[in-house]
Amino acid sequence: MRLMTLTLPLAAGLLTTPALAELPESTRAMIDAAIASGDADKVATVIELAREVHPDDIAEIDVIAAEFDARQLALAAEEAAAEEESIRKAGLFDNWKGEGQIGAFRSTGNSSNTGITAGLKLQRVGIDWRHKLRGLIDYQRSNGVTTREQFLASYEPNYDISGDLYAYALAQYERDRFQGFSARHSASGGLGYRVIENERMNFEVKAGPAWRRTERVNGTTDSRLAGLAALDFDWKIADTITLTQDASAFVQSGNSTFLSNTGIEAGLTGAIKARISYSVEHDTNPPAGAIKTDTLTRFTLIYGF
Repeated sequence: MRLMTLTLPLAAGLLTTPALAELPESTRAMIDAAIASGDADKVATVIELAREVHPDDIAEIDVIAAEFDARQLALAAEEAAAEEESIRKAGLFDNWKGEGQIGAFRSTGNSSNTGITAGLKLQRVGIDWRHKLRGLIDYQRSNGVTTREQFLASYEPNYDISGDLYAYALAQYERDRFQGFSARHSASGGLGYRVIENERMNFEVKAGPAWRRTERVNGTTDSRLAGLAALDFDWKIADTITLTQDASAFVQSGNSTFLSNTGIEAGLTGAIKARISYSVEHDTNPPAGAIKTDTLTRFTLIYGF
């Protein structure tokens, strides 16, 4: 009696499970070949065609499709776990990516000349943290006289709070004697939000309180509280063309600074890109002898790594 109790559910299960040997051998071979390629789009196309050609065998085809989907999910989970483990075990100098650029520029405003420019951007993405390092140098010397000397270095760590919301900190150093200061130190902290983040477009904004210390070329020093607001926008218009727009504003009593940088990047070969950018820097109350607005056009070659 007990044997009958065990075998009846088993028999019922066999009756409700579709047979897996009804598909023609040629169709099954075609599906197996698509699965072996590992191309999910190709598998979906072949499965759909098989359903149309063999409507009586849809149950068997659905089982094959479900098994493939389950394997893909398991593989994706394994890869994600392995990547997370690799990130957690990475050392301080591991997993950095970035780009270096070098080229020429032409400026108008406080100085009107051409010269050389060099820059470096680095980023390290962790589980909850992102670290950004940036350096930029514009320099020219004509007839033994330096006509432009601008340096910028910054470090910005981000910590993911929830979803696309993050907290940021920023430390920045600038030097531009032709703009009237031998050194300008800035520090800020606040919140940022990634409005859009996908393969084609990235757009994020951030804002928070700031502190700036300005050491002028005339020997005076000024320290003030300020507010920082900034945006970073990248749009991949085509496979090899990207539009970038960065803007920031340090708002404070005495002298506020507004900066905009618009660029177009075009891929050349492999990791090398060409870039043309136009930046505008406006100080509401610059030191005596300096004008309020500086513009700079850069032509650079970029190497990504």
